[in-house]
Amino acid sequence: MLARRPRDPLQALRRRGQELKLQVDSLVTESQLTGALEPSKRRDIYQRCIQLKQAVDENKNALQKLNKADEAAPVGNYEQRKEEEHTLLEKLACQLQELAVGISRKDTLKVEAHSDKEEDDTTEDDEEETEETGGEEEESEGDEEGKQEQASPEHAETVTYIALGDFAAQQAGDLTFKKGDILHIIEKRPDGWWLAKDAEGGEGLIPRTYLEPYNKEDKLESSEGSEEDGEEGDEEGGGEDGEDGEDGEEDVEVVDETADGAQVKQRTDSHWSAVRKAISEQINTVDVLATMGAIPAGFRPSTLSQLLDEAGGRFRASYFLQPELTTSQLAFRDLTWDAKAGTIMSRPSRVSLILTLWSCKMIPLPGTSIQVLSRHIRLCLFDGSKVLSNIHTVRAVWQPKKPKTWTFSPQVTGILPCLLDGDCFIRSNSSTPDLGILFELGISYIRNSTGERGELSCGWVFLKLFDASGVPIPAKTYELFLNGGTPYEKGVEVDPSVSRRAQGSVFRQMISVRRQPQLLVKLRSLNRRSRAMLSLLPETLVGSMCSAHLLIFYRQILGDVLLRDRTSLQSADLISHPVLATFPLLLEQPDVMDALRSSWAEKESTLKRSEKRDKELLKAEFLLVYHDCVLPLLHSTLLPPFRWAEEETEAARWKAIADFLKQSRENEGSLKALLSPDGVHKPFDLSEQTYDFLGEIRKNSG
Repeated sequence: MLARRPRDPLQALRRRGQELKLQVDSLVTESQLTGALEPSKRRDIYQRCIQLKQAVDENKNALQKLNKADEAAPVGNYEQRKEEEHTLLEKLACQLQELAVGISRKDTLKVEAHSDKEEDDTTEDDEEETEETGGEEEESEGDEEGKQEQASPEHAETVTYIALGDFAAQQAGDLTFKKGDILHIIEKRPDGWWLAKDAEGGEGLIPRTYLEPYNKEDKLESSEGSEEDGEEGDEEGGGEDGEDGEDGEEDVEVVDETADGAQVKQRTDSHWSAVRKAISEQINTVDVLATMGAIPAGFRPSTLSQLLDEAGGRFRASYFLQPELTTSQLAFRDLTWDAKAGTIMSRPSRVSLILTLWSCKMIPLPGTSIQVLSRHIRLCLFDGSKVLSNIHTVRAVWQPKKPKTWTFSPQVTGILPCLLDGDCFIRSNSSTPDLGILFELGISYIRNSTGERGELSCGWVFLKLFDASGVPIPAKTYELFLNGGTPYEKGVEVDPSVSRRAQGSVFRQMISVRRQPQLLVKLRSLNRRSRAMLSLLPETLVGSMCSAHLLIFYRQILGDVLLRDRTSLQSADLISHPVLATFPLLLEQPDVMDALRSSWAEKESTLKRSEKRDKELLKAEFLLVYHDCVLPLLHSTLLPPFRWAEEETEAARWKAIADFLKQSRENEGSLKALLSPDGVHKPFDLSEQTYDFLGEIRKNSG
């Protein structure tokens, strides 16, 4: 870096852009002779393509960070010139990408096959030894691929795969195919793009994620079933071994290399079909980004994000906070009254613990062609096949000084938002032996060129909470290595360029391990006070510790209204209670939850010690604070609708909430603000006032 900023930064970048254009034009002209050039010359051109692409990306990155205020003197048409330069750099990047792919396709390693054969043999032997420790299925797969790759590409027998979906060529050198096409693999490339030949003899590059091994017997059996069943078998099957799918569906194994992995399970959950469709619609976009070098090959569309969006609220905390009916649907299963204590009865659960998120290390960076809007972790209870709880989200803190490290706030107090709270409570009463926690690291992004928004998974890991004998794992800190792909894929690395299978000395292997993407978490057992507090929550729930006391207030008020004060337990009439009607909305609007948390902390600080021990007084005061703080905010037109990872919207909401709380403190309540002609509210709706517990409760699934 230069010690001093140039006097005219934009002009300097434009000059650098012209220099890059001349180099690219020269390289394109030289590459037109690659068919007659030696392989070493083609490799040299390929390497120069990569270096030039990096230089173009650096210039684009510097251009993005540039502002008009950086100029020493006024510049006319500044934004137009900046946009023209960005367009030029995008064009150069596309030229280099097409050139590199074209050269790579022509150079099929025919010359290098014999010189690299010894090294390939050694590598394959090491990989086979590694696969032996991973189970019989992985061993057989590793042996098969090892034998195929040891032979030179010129004489090797082609391997047959079947296409799981449609793929349209994105650029020159790609091969277009349809779902169900039989493809012969000529070369398996480490970047995930394989050289293949279709039935008509056409050759080109195809993405590995669209393929599964082709087995004639399985194909014959699956064709005898319905078309719908065949689609589910093709798209949902994630196993690599064709012999597993005797019914047209293959088992999917979740591999966890940090704890005891989940056993092979079939995806029988109904919600996956909706997610499968949504992810398949995004796969083309992800493939384009991966081909451009914008994201590592192991990134995928976020599975847990799609569940939140596509499952109709089934995996949101507001759903699991509601009471659950018994099998007969005549009583509440997890909400019972304790006449002696005068409140709801506590309910112990099989799993009740506190999880602390510490940090994520060595997370690969996306390219400059996409802008990251949010870095976060989504976590839930999982059994290797189905999601068993709500999906909880914690946003990470990211600093440019340490770009590959994400950190979390271990304890949120004061004005810090609950969205940053790294302390999470985990409750579950599931009896499955494979119960564990699924972590998915994700980024919300926007593409600079198209403005398209999306969410990607940057890796996932599954931590089983019980060992093979059913004993809970110890409460300690765990260093979890992340897997690439989705939780229903196996053997995918987050970034294949940093292979987990290190070769060479022990020291080199240690260095390789340190470069692997990993998540650092700590499991903490509960003390008596925490256990008693969390036992008032539903049996299955994941949430932030900083807002747990507010959820308990809601459950206690729910018990008072449904069990103690209802005139007849057989009555299913609508209940007039704005707190019960609106509180679940706060779980989807964390900034309003923060406003309630802040207001209640202020109120609680004014109470005497004896008043804090009076449970009825505390509930009454909580209701007053809720009416004074939350209800006006939820129905104010000054508060924009909540949108995830939109910085401008989040800032506008924070300002509106802060201004409202400030006025309430100055006026000793919100009544003056409510009656003021400046405060405009949404038209009244009956849903603000009425709680329909028959429409909100959860039906017993077992």
